[in-house]
Amino acid sequence: MARRIMLIPVSTGVGLTSVSVGLVRALEQKTVKVNFFKPIAQPRSGETGPEKSTQIVTQGSPINPPTPFALDYAEQMIGDGKGDDLLEEIVERFESKINDDEVAIIEGMVPTRRQPYAGRVNREIAQTLGAEIVFVLTPGNYTITQIEDRLEIAAGNYGGIDHPRVLGCIFNKVNAPLDEEGRARADLVDAYKPEELENELNRLASLPIFKKNPFMLLGAIPWDFDLVAPRVKDLSAYLKATIINEGDMLHRRLRRITFCARTVSNILNYFTPGALLVTPGDRSDILVAACLSAMNGTKLGAILLTGGFEPEPRIMALCEQAMQTGLPILATDADTWRTSLLLHNFNMEVPNDDDQRIEKVKDHNAEHINSNWLDTLAQSVGKTRKLSPPAFRYLLTDKARKAGKTVVLPEGSEPRTIKAAAICGQRGIAKTILLGDREEIMRIAQQQGIELNEHVSIIEPKSIINDYIAPMVEIRKSKGLTAVVAQEQLQDNVVLGTMMLEQGKVDGLVSGAVNTTANTIRPPLQLIKTAPGSSLVSSVFFMLLPDQVLVYGDCAINPDPNAEQLADIAIQSADSAAAFGIEPRVAMISYSTGTSGTGADVEKVREATKIAKQKRPDLIIDGPLQYDAAIMENVALKKAPNSPVAGKATVFIFPDLNTGNTTYKAVQRSADLISIGPMLQGMRKPVNDLSRGALVDDIVYTIALTAIQAAQAEALIAH
Repeated sequence: MARRIMLIPVSTGVGLTSVSVGLVRALEQKTVKVNFFKPIAQPRSGETGPEKSTQIVTQGSPINPPTPFALDYAEQMIGDGKGDDLLEEIVERFESKINDDEVAIIEGMVPTRRQPYAGRVNREIAQTLGAEIVFVLTPGNYTITQIEDRLEIAAGNYGGIDHPRVLGCIFNKVNAPLDEEGRARADLVDAYKPEELENELNRLASLPIFKKNPFMLLGAIPWDFDLVAPRVKDLSAYLKATIINEGDMLHRRLRRITFCARTVSNILNYFTPGALLVTPGDRSDILVAACLSAMNGTKLGAILLTGGFEPEPRIMALCEQAMQTGLPILATDADTWRTSLLLHNFNMEVPNDDDQRIEKVKDHNAEHINSNWLDTLAQSVGKTRKLSPPAFRYLLTDKARKAGKTVVLPEGSEPRTIKAAAICGQRGIAKTILLGDREEIMRIAQQQGIELNEHVSIIEPKSIINDYIAPMVEIRKSKGLTAVVAQEQLQDNVVLGTMMLEQGKVDGLVSGAVNTTANTIRPPLQLIKTAPGSSLVSSVFFMLLPDQVLVYGDCAINPDPNAEQLADIAIQSADSAAAFGIEPRVAMISYSTGTSGTGADVEKVREATKIAKQKRPDLIIDGPLQYDAAIMENVALKKAPNSPVAGKATVFIFPDLNTGNTTYKAVQRSADLISIGPMLQGMRKPVNDLSRGALVDDIVYTIALTAIQAAQAEALIAH
């Protein structure tokens, strides 16, 4: 029987949906099969479309939850005295989708003025489904005694605080800035005191209720302004604002609101990254000052002009260059007072289409759920054989943290690279070294609001080049390299970073956000070379399908490997899969399956399969297999019924670069998948190439991959 966990809100405003999706993500990261159920939808006034919690929880996740019952339908059933019938229908819908899944997260109703019956309905649903209870609440400005009283009153509806089905509670919005009534307020930026977080966490953990009962603290989720930062487009839609300059309103986020009633000199300190500047439309001095700030690199959130005034054309001409930086400028007919009231009532909940913010909410909240409790849930239901994308990403960052490695980033002044380095430092994924001009790097970081902590170092290339001239000449002396030429080549940061890696000053190298693949890979091939026992360097992509992660190789390096080389690529890729938690079942891909086809290309794959099996009899490997036979069970039953791989392959080895790269891009684009890579295999020390279109997250995960590879290489040498 499925383990059933029901989240019960103690009051309104607890962030129930964010806790629900965070708990689902945490279980996915533990490789626990999980599903979600919101029995009764609870839309806000005027809200239409799919139920919000259900839609958000499925984004980036393979789960397929049941559809909630419409609120109108549920209220009609309850009003007609058919509450028991409604419960039966809820059970039927639950069992039809979730009965065979291991853990079900059930989201209760929030008691509101419009749904005062929510507490009773939650109790009846929990009892009907046999769910275990977890309360969700915010600490607000309550005392320890008041928090305990609230929990005991809530637990009274479910048999009391010591009832076996009452597991514990999760605190959300811990250390949030509060108004006079104790409500968390995203607009109270100046009231936020991050230094008090640890004391607040300790205060909550010290509740006597956790010591005298089996009732547990199952999570304490800190407040994070990034999780409540809306896009400019969301605010614009809410205000029905006139768009004077669209700029980057689809992606820019608002982190504070500043009403510009003062003189320019007294307001400049508030021109910060993410600030929404609200000013009457005829205050051209404020508008011009803000535009100058944007031109100087401050990434303001947006400018909102009130009162129905729009700037004169000559003022707009002065602002043209600032608008080209992506600065959104909006206007509203409401005066500043009316606008402030509208902003106060702006719904800060994450919209269904804000994928970036949804992912941040899921990962942040998952990180602060009690890991020991999650382990008990995992142990009670076992683990899945397929590694989900969230679990894979968690595995990467977790392994990288444990590796404790240092990765050099030759493109140190590239903005995405700086941001990725900062994230790696903040999350403890790896220490990084940015190669580049210190002043330029710090200026870019400041402009983007990026804080570089002690895990991010900056090294100016000119200060260390001379240290690597002699070692480089020694390595390349057989090629006739001179000190003068070596010094010239070391002006290239990729070459310099490669020498730092070769000399053991760093553990890995990541480049390619600006440089080409050839420029990234050539220096390591010349200076670091292949690992002992490796005949070639190859690559793999990790393809993050909705329900599992697959490995594709080689899609980036070897144009037309022979059978021996193809066998080595298969072995390297299988070992990489295993190293990253993916059970390797290797499919050697061809246009023909088994013995049905002939020709040089098929024979090469057939021979490569034979060689790989001889070299590594421990591997599960088969080929030649067509792609559909390798991945689809129903096709496999017809084309290769006796294959140990067909229908369940996790590692796909393509016969040449043309096939591999085309397939990787076709699958990625047509299915809108995330892929991580290419990760290079066979190097003596890890070097990895980025796509020039890489996003910040791509760089972060590539750094994590590199750190893990470094630890594995070190372990092999020690062994």
